[in-house]
Amino acid sequence: MQPLLPRLDGLRIVSQVGRLDATSLAKVDQLVLLVPESSPEKLWSTIPGGKKLRALTRKRRADSVPAAVSRANNDRQTLIVTGTAKPESSAFERLTLARELVAEATTENAGILGIAVVGMDAEDTAAWLEALVSAALAAGAPMPEFKRKSSPARIRSIRLLALSTKPSLERARAEARGNHLARWLTSLPPNKLDADAYTEVARSLAESEGWEFRRYGIAELEQLGAGAFLAVAQGNADDSAGIIRLRYRPEKASTTPAVALVGKGIIFDTGGTNLKPFQSMLDMHGDMQGSAVALGTLLALSDLDVPFTVDCWLAITENRTGPTAYKSQDLVTALNGKTIQTIHTDAEGRMALADTLTLASRESPGVMIDYATLTGSCIDAITTRYAGVFTNRADWHPRLKRTGRRAGERVWPFPIGDEFLEDLKSPVADLMQCTVKGTGDHIYAASFLSEFVDNDTPWIHVDLSAGEHEDGLAHIPTKVTGFGVRLTLALLLDEKIGEAA
Repeated sequence: MQPLLPRLDGLRIVSQVGRLDATSLAKVDQLVLLVPESSPEKLWSTIPGGKKLRALTRKRRADSVPAAVSRANNDRQTLIVTGTAKPESSAFERLTLARELVAEATTENAGILGIAVVGMDAEDTAAWLEALVSAALAAGAPMPEFKRKSSPARIRSIRLLALSTKPSLERARAEARGNHLARWLTSLPPNKLDADAYTEVARSLAESEGWEFRRYGIAELEQLGAGAFLAVAQGNADDSAGIIRLRYRPEKASTTPAVALVGKGIIFDTGGTNLKPFQSMLDMHGDMQGSAVALGTLLALSDLDVPFTVDCWLAITENRTGPTAYKSQDLVTALNGKTIQTIHTDAEGRMALADTLTLASRESPGVMIDYATLTGSCIDAITTRYAGVFTNRADWHPRLKRTGRRAGERVWPFPIGDEFLEDLKSPVADLMQCTVKGTGDHIYAASFLSEFVDNDTPWIHVDLSAGEHEDGLAHIPTKVTGFGVRLTLALLLDEKIGEAA
């Protein structure tokens, strides 16, 4: 039986200081070798078999990946996959090339994967090594399978060669671990990861990682008046839906959360009474990816022993059809007292998130970030290569774009505000859940959510249009990308967004 949690310890990585020679090459089964696009002949002479590799790279088509494939003359017959790095490549370009090279190197039976970056200065070497290690960790992370015979591992271990100093890999490993968790949970079938099972996954992680765990069940949410979340949950066959709060509390840190992570956890979305057609419903077990990204981000931050406090909120329910499911034109009262005229039952994500955002923001976090596979209109606007971002701090837009570029998880900001809320005015309630036409729904959805952020909490909403990309994205080789973990660590640790907000 496939477990609900993967092994999250990751691949063993060995770092070897010294030049790339025949002895070090003989210790790996496959080698990903990266050299500058314009490499002098002198550089090739320092590489085992360099003369042959240079000749092969000269014969290649322009921009072909890999630039050359060869085998070393050793007992392992080491496969050498050579790539050439363009000067001033963006983070996304580095990660993409790294994924392609690792994929080419791991077409054979799993072995020890070597990685070597030669001929670059220290800064470029570090950047390319990080990209290649991240790609290798992502490729080596197993995904759920329920076959009688499991697929073989792609990589057994990683060996870094041609190093002048041993690199720090703690962050790359933490990001990979968090991303793996997000992709794994998102890929589980809905009858395996139902609401009860998801709750136990969160509880188990809390026990192993030392987090505080609390679950707000249906009865407690009714007492609190969380009518927006409960409207979605009322169509379920049982009362397994709930809102989970996880707390990471390092020693001597403030009890007030510096960061609140909030995730949409719709473990299966039928569309409700406004039923989805077949193709639109087929992969709706992945509609909980936002919560998986929030959980994976918490895991990564906890792994890094960050010195600030983090809360993580997961809004877990199904969106079912049936005699008890909520309907268009139902009148709902949310946790903050605002009334909502429901328009479309397939706009359930913003309903479940509304009350969860209120709960999270009442703790007055320094910054609150939510993640959701919320709207098809965001995909229509920017494709599945970017994610949409929205914030109640409009001056953060340049920071969000810049951080996405630097991290290689690219985002594009959209506006929210009163002018869009004008279109959500209701004749019978404080606001409508969505517009009837649906045009620009990603903007209206985020504007709707902003009405449930208390205490003027600095807030970022990530519409995960890049949560799935058919052939993988950046360094991630799978359709489910786990987009958001790497971005958030960059926002919090590099951009330090939310501090002194």
